Order: sequence, then structure tokens, then C-alpha cells
Amino acid sequence: MIFSDRTQAGNVLGKYLEDKINRDLNPIVLGIPRGGVLVAKEVARILQVPMGLLMVRKLGVPQNPELAFGAVDPDGEVYIDKKTADHFKLSEDQIKKVVNEEMKKIKEREKLFLKGSMPNLSGREVIIVDDGIATGYTVIAGVNFVKRRSARKVIVASPVCPADTLKRIKEYADEVFCYHVSHDPNFAVGMFYKNFRQVEDQEVLELLQELNPQDV
Repeated sequence: MIFSDRTQAGNVLGKYLEDKINRDLNPIVLGIPRGGVLVAKEVARILQVPMGLLMVRKLGVPQNPELAFGAVDPDGEVYIDKKTADHFKLSEDQIKKVVNEEMKKIKEREKLFLKGSMPNLSGREVIIVDDGIATGYTVIAGVNFVKRRSARKVIVASPVCPADTLKRIKEYADEVFCYHVSHDPNFAVGMFYKNFRQVEDQEVLELLQELNPQDV
């Protein structure tokens, strides 16, 4: 399964989710910046539900920042993949430094994208969307953050993810929907997109301006 780009992936994912959400729980889609926001926009459009952002950040291995050893949420809760952290012999100081750097980015993006305002999630069905899931720690951080905001039901949805990660996320989310489950041992999200370009902050800002805040 290869998606042409994030818009097409969101279109496919949205149609896949149409009969899987509970309209009685006032559902809302939360996209993970930046790439996940483009997928989330399409999902929200097809489901005809409001959309917001979820400011969780992966923690990248210092020698290879694209490789995650965990994640952090906006409350500063840290989730560590011990196996990866041990493999790279990451010290407590190294981990703390990466966490502090990512927390700074979370705060900057909260100001830039959310203007200090987070949608009310209490009692709602929350659908967390990313453009793909690798280790799963970023969405796990998101699930726990949303649960602390009193969401009634938390769903994770992604165009693609590995089979072992799907199993891990199911321990945290109420439901997990992955359109294409991969068994490739060399999994990387970008493998499943013809166009997996970098998404810039300006593009996310422009997308947010198209949304009606009263819908959220």
C-alpha cells in the first residue's frame, strides 16, 4: 500500500473511519503536528467533525534524531522506550536534555498554533490522528494526555503502522484503527508515501485559519 501524499492518506483513512465513530459523543479529531495535521484535516472533513491539534513530541536519539526513544506530552509527562534508550546507552542527563528541548518546542507551538486555547475534551470521543506510527510512543503520550482531559473515549487512527506497534497502542487507547498494518522489519513511515515532504509551520497556520473555532 502506497499513498500518493498525506491528503490522499487522510481521505482513505477518513472513509475507513466513517462507520466506526460514535456521533453521540460529540467526536473531535486531533492531529499531531506537523505531518499528521494534513491527514487529520481530511479525516475531519470526511467525518464532518471539528478538528484540533495535539502537541505531543517524540524524543529523538541524539546521534539520530529521526529515531525515537520515547515521547513527551504538554504536561511534561515522559514516556521512554527503555530498549532503545539502553541500546544507545543514553544517560539520564542526555535524556533530560532532549526532553527539555522538546518541551520548549511544545510551548512554542502551543503559542503559535493554539494561542493558549485547547478544545474542551471532557466527555467526548477523541480521534488522535498522525500520518503514520512507528514506535507508537508519541500517540501513547497523546492518549494519556487526552484521558487526563476527561475524554470519554480515545481512538488512535493512522494510515499505516507496524503490527507490533499496533499491539502496543491497544494497551492504552480504547480503539486503534490502522488502515495498512505492515509486517516489514525495516518499517519507516516515509516508505508508504510517494510524496512525504516536510510540512512547515506556515502551512499548519494557514490550515488552522480555515477552521471555524466555534465548531470546536
